[in-house]
Amino acid sequence: MKKTKRILAWIGIILLIAMYGSTLLFALIDHSKTQGFLKASIACTIFVPLLLYAYTMFYRFSHHDSGEDEDDENKF
Repeated sequence: MKKTKRILAWIGIILLIAMYGSTLLFALIDHSKTQGFLKASIACTIFVPLLLYAYTMFYRFSHHDSGEDEDDENKF
């Protein structure tokens, strides 16, 4: 499970870097269609991390009783 989480975390990091890079690229290019792309890129830069955070919070609350986090509970 830890290996899967690490792989998904790296995919998320690469995705965020690509979104930030595309936002910068669209901001610098002066073309008629890039204004729409820039707006979409800024929206994705804001909403994708928010949705990922909401998903992880929902997952933690819904799987709190499953016993998977027994080691984490014993640490405190």
